[in-house]
Amino acid sequence: MEKGKGVMVGGRRWAVDFTDYSTSPSSRDIPDPPGFSRASQDQDDSTLSRQKKDAESNWKSQKAWEVAQAPFKNLLMMGFMMWMAGSTVHLFSIGITFSALLQPISALQGVGKVFEPYKDVKVDLLGPKLLFIALNLGGLALGVWKLNTLGLLPTHASDWVSSLPPAQEVEYSGGGIPIR
Repeated sequence: MEKGKGVMVGGRRWAVDFTDYSTSPSSRDIPDPPGFSRASQDQDDSTLSRQKKDAESNWKSQKAWEVAQAPFKNLLMMGFMMWMAGSTVHLFSIGITFSALLQPISALQGVGKVFEPYKDVKVDLLGPKLLFIALNLGGLALGVWKLNTLGLLPTHASDWVSSLPPAQEVEYSGGGIPIR
């Protein structure tokens, strides 16, 4: 064969034919050396894949618990914001209160979507889901409590029936010096 010229195989100029036409035994016919077996190598691969699956399920379980505990941070932040808003009815306090009510409601509606990436046969999501739901219900209770402190919840009979006298105020405010 000349230098720089390829072997013509099947009509293609630069194709290489890897067919072994030799009479020597193939590598499949040679026995494995002592202490080595192909079955143990396959077993090591299955053990390695099992370890990877276990590590992945542990990671998913850990992340599911982290997601479940996330509403606690929101609960603390929302409580601080409500405290800073005060107990008088004005735009800021009403906005904070309704935000505190809407966030847990929307989170409770999407519990399945939140934990979808962590779904696995080996991962038990019941505990994280229950914690997530409990913390969001706590946030909802905090919002309802704030509505009550603002006086926006109908908690007295006169709030429902107009012929009844309104409830007596517990607090009185006054100041200054009376002028006579």
